[in-house]
Order: sequence, then structure tokens, then C-alpha cells
Amino acid sequence: MTDDAALALLGDDQPPVAGGLLRALWHGTRGEWEAAHAIAQDEPSAEGAWVHAWLHRVEGDDANAAYWYRRAGRPVAAGPIDAEARAITASLLRGTGGRWARSTSS
Repeated sequence: MTDDAALALLGDDQPPVAGGLLRALWHGTRGEWEAAHAIAQDEPSAEGAWVHAWLHRVEGDDANAAYWYRRAGRPVAAGPIDAEARAITASLLRGTGGRWARSTSS
């Protein structure tokens, strides 16, 4: 899955219908932290922990982010936040074969 597909999903006007973590990233990139966090905190997987870590990094809570990076089995990220959002999204899309459902309502 390319960075282009991740950018397309994150740049879409409507959140993806399926894929809770993709929805969390979509909300997170729009500054809708509470909505994104509500989704991520309910996902017990390593991918959920990665999204959760990213969200705490966005929030500026580096200590909490570090905890979630450990839970995800990943090093603490240090690069641009938007680049990490694209990397997480691309990774999640690879897990879905690059398919995601788009919302059909506003």
C-alpha cells in the first residue's frame, strides 16, 4: 500500500465507514482528538496501541505516548506527526488489502 492511498483516505471529506482505527486516524488528523481517542482506547491490538500512542503524541503527552508505543512493540516516534499518521494508515490499509469503505452520508 502506498503513501498515496493513505493520503487519499486521510484527505477524504467523509470518514471511512469500516475500520475503526482508520476512523480514529481520520478524526485525529482533523483535530478531533476526543472522537479519535474514544475509538483507539477500545482497540486492544498492537495496531490500536500504535494509534493510541500517536494520539497521545499529537496531544503532547509524551510520557503516555511512550507507554503506548511500548504496548504496540514499536520505538517512540520522533518524526513529523503527519508522516506517522500516513505510515500508520498505510500499514492498516495493507492489512485490509487496500480496501476501505467510504461514508455515503454526511
